[in-house]
Amino acid sequence: MSSNGNRRVGSVRPSHLMFTTGIGSLVDLPNFSVLVKGTDSWSYSGITDYDIDEPRLRSAVNRSLQRYGRGQIEQLRAAPWLEGGDTDPKGWAAQGIGVPVTPFPQWLRCTACNILAAVDSGEFAFVNSNPRTPHEAKFVHDCKRGKKPLAVAARFTLVCTAGHLDEFPYSPYVHHGQACGKTPRPKLRMKDHGGNQAANVTIECVACGDKRNIREAMGERGRRNLPGCRGRHPHLGTYETNGCHQPPVLMVAGASNQWFPLTLSALALPKGQGGDIEKLLDDHWPELQGVNDRGQFDFMANIPQFGYLKEFDADAVVEAITARKQGATGPAPSAPDVQADLFGPEWGALSGPVPTPSDDFALRPATVPAPLRELFSDVRQVERLREARALIGFTRLDAPDPESPEIARRVDLSRGSQTWVPASEVRGEGIFLRVRDGLMAEWVARMEKSSQMEAHREAYGRFRVNRKSDRMTSDFDPFHGWPGARYIALHTLSHLLIRTIALECGYNSASLAERIYAGDEQNPRTGILIYTAVPDSEGTLGGLVSLAEDREFDRIVRRALADATHCSADPLCSERLPQDPADFLHGAACHVCLFVSETTCERGNRFLDRRFLVPLSGDEEQILTPVGLLP
Repeated sequence: MSSNGNRRVGSVRPSHLMFTTGIGSLVDLPNFSVLVKGTDSWSYSGITDYDIDEPRLRSAVNRSLQRYGRGQIEQLRAAPWLEGGDTDPKGWAAQGIGVPVTPFPQWLRCTACNILAAVDSGEFAFVNSNPRTPHEAKFVHDCKRGKKPLAVAARFTLVCTAGHLDEFPYSPYVHHGQACGKTPRPKLRMKDHGGNQAANVTIECVACGDKRNIREAMGERGRRNLPGCRGRHPHLGTYETNGCHQPPVLMVAGASNQWFPLTLSALALPKGQGGDIEKLLDDHWPELQGVNDRGQFDFMANIPQFGYLKEFDADAVVEAITARKQGATGPAPSAPDVQADLFGPEWGALSGPVPTPSDDFALRPATVPAPLRELFSDVRQVERLREARALIGFTRLDAPDPESPEIARRVDLSRGSQTWVPASEVRGEGIFLRVRDGLMAEWVARMEKSSQMEAHREAYGRFRVNRKSDRMTSDFDPFHGWPGARYIALHTLSHLLIRTIALECGYNSASLAERIYAGDEQNPRTGILIYTAVPDSEGTLGGLVSLAEDREFDRIVRRALADATHCSADPLCSERLPQDPADFLHGAACHVCLFVSETTCERGNRFLDRRFLVPLSGDEEQILTPVGLLP
């Protein structure tokens, strides 16, 4: 919804507002681009059904925002939308409700006469006359050359690592930082000369005739020709009061590193297995914060006024109380650490007793095929699940990295106190697999100090050191967050199965997602959840669940392992192992054999190595897979 008269200019899916075109990002429309505004500008007038009720995720968002000194949120909200926007485009639902955006960049160029001017200069007119065709919204220039020609966005912007975004200073740039000698607000022209050597665009002052090519502002040398960052956040309409000390970088609007989302996600769990525990703590924290152990909990549960505690798992509640108290007194956790904490209750629900089915979660045990019982101790069909996702901020230039969360600076979604964050939810199905605990424990003990695993660990340390931010002043542990051998094995197995499902069973791999339950040394887990993660019919038709049936599952696992034994990039792929000074985080893995879509993999195609599942070098000591399953 454009801020220019609240006109509808396009539409996006709710999931796009989480991962692709969220607050602070640029959305390319057919004729110009817009910037999604902060939550201060969002209106829910007339909308009643926007709350996404997921207590675990809400609590996780609050723990993560604590790190940035932000207040506590009270809600997770879906994007504002009212039914009728498509059927009645002239009604209030279409014209007054939606996600607010503003044109950006706000400098436009006429495609006929090359005049370059700001949106508010009076040179251009906004045309959006047909409410049934919002994609035809455009700016035009009346330059007396027949039909009013289209005006398009001048695509250059300035971005810094502190998350600021600004217009390119065309007039100061063409005049080398000085004012025009002829007029205070000169007209400019932008001429694109084409060619194949980066940008070849000349900016010309119509008044004084000064010219300058945009290439002089590109690269390391060009940064010296740019002004200092003004500290602008256009999605909030704010400037840093003391300016910004980070050097700006010239960037073309729409570049892939212009916006990276910071998100958290959680599965809706059955009552008493984590799904309502966070709400229980929210509602009764004054009474429960004094509980320190199981004995105190049991004593309270036997008092009539606290009888509601008997509905919950005692150990899970005590663990949640302890975690909340530690979070309140200890250092605030990073978003990746908070996300990892969400996996504990999910593991309990997926691997524990089968709960009563609900609209959000339905689990059914499946029989492990006899030939696979050496590898898997449990297979379960997740017939229904609901995943809630929340956007808690974003970064620019530096992507938020689970391995190095300190390298990127988070940008707020609102100016003032933040009482809610944007969220979305998807419903789907999945398969939960549990590798035999004994098999995994034996393999981890065997491989923990092996030369192959040590090479992976040392590469992780080099990766962390090489990406260490110069802005860090605290102690730095290069091995903090090392996932361990258990994770690498489970993650590799997950990718093998996802690729086989996508190739053989008709699923688009981008419509699948994974959650790896590997835990740590104190709380080891050995589970994989592969599930559909798209908000369309492909995620709920039962096709994935049916693959957990005995016959299908046995065939898929065997084919996945057989396919892993060879790769068309071998022997380069099979021999790959990170050695000093290399800092890549995978071994025998590549786009041909193991990599999947970035929306599918939870760790960006890192921590993968086929040599730990199938024999690539003849050394069966490093193989997790029982020999009887190997081709």
